Amino acid sequence: MHTSGFLGQFPARRMRRLRQTAVLRRLVAETQLLPSQLIWPLFVRPGRKERRPVSSMPEVYQLSVDEAVQAASQAVSAGVSAVLLFGIPEAKDEKASEAYARNGVVQQAVRALKREFPDLLVITDVCLCEYMSHGHCGVVEKHRGRVRIANDPSLALLARTAVSHAEAGADIVAPSDMMDGRVAAIRSALDRHGFEETPILAYAAKYASAFYGPFREAAESAPQFGDRRSYQMDPANAREALREVALDIAEGADLVMVKPALAYLDIVHQVKATFGLPTVAYAVSAEYSMIKAAAAQGWIDEKAVTLETLLAMRRAGADLVITYAAPQVARWLREGWGPQESSHHRKANPRLLGGQDP
Repeated sequence: MHTSGFLGQFPARRMRRLRQTAVLRRLVAETQLLPSQLIWPLFVRPGRKERRPVSSMPEVYQLSVDEAVQAASQAVSAGVSAVLLFGIPEAKDEKASEAYARNGVVQQAVRALKREFPDLLVITDVCLCEYMSHGHCGVVEKHRGRVRIANDPSLALLARTAVSHAEAGADIVAPSDMMDGRVAAIRSALDRHGFEETPILAYAAKYASAFYGPFREAAESAPQFGDRRSYQMDPANAREALREVALDIAEGADLVMVKPALAYLDIVHQVKATFGLPTVAYAVSAEYSMIKAAAAQGWIDEKAVTLETLLAMRRAGADLVITYAAPQVARWLREGWGPQESSHHRKANPRLLGGQDP
């Protein structure tokens, strides 16, 4: 695309003119990162006054319901308007019974959060891995000496889980299992039970990624055998992601997600450009932990890098971003400390790499 004639040439056209001050840069910024665009994941577990640190994710905890309410209060005060709940159950079995139990830990958390914060958007992760004794996202079947994750028998359990979340008061249900047909099964079950207005946020393009390691500690959801490559997507494939998203939309998804985010910004962009639906990028656990680890060593500026990566997800096309740093990011943004102005903080620490060019 040739635009030089339209835009003019040097010296009449000087691109640096609109970069001279912070006010000018904000005025012409093409992309914004706002607290209202952030979703904060929370890990809830049984008990009271439980606050167990996740060793591989600094400042992330497994929280009992009362502690989750307290954490949500701080997030709401910072301007975060949505949370995403993951559950660590009291017990696990091969039917994921706690996933759809009326008094399961997620169901309790939903009720408590909606009671305390009616305007807080509560999203629930709909999956079976945390609740299965084997750690997989579906029912396990053995056939002729082989073990496989059975797709169709898993759909009823996923749909039952989604309905139980809606009954507890969840605003949005978010299936993350990657079973074929699960969005249709969940939409049908929700509608049958009177929850036709409950939206579905589909983990539509969820890749079998090495970036999930710290999450599996946090959610206690590592598979006890094998891996998840038979149902999560191959990182080599982009066109397949568009087919996955198209199928989920056809089955009734209201919002779609790409996971992970940073290494898959091309997918985020293609999904938004192709379908135009509200698109969510999940900045996953290793993305968060790598920044924390490098910042702890003094190698990078945590604020600057965090804000820049989240802004990149927005620029790629994400309408919303799920991030473990949501409350802190919201506070930074409300203090007026945006990604475009982050580099001046690097001057305070000569150990930091990069820095602001003269």
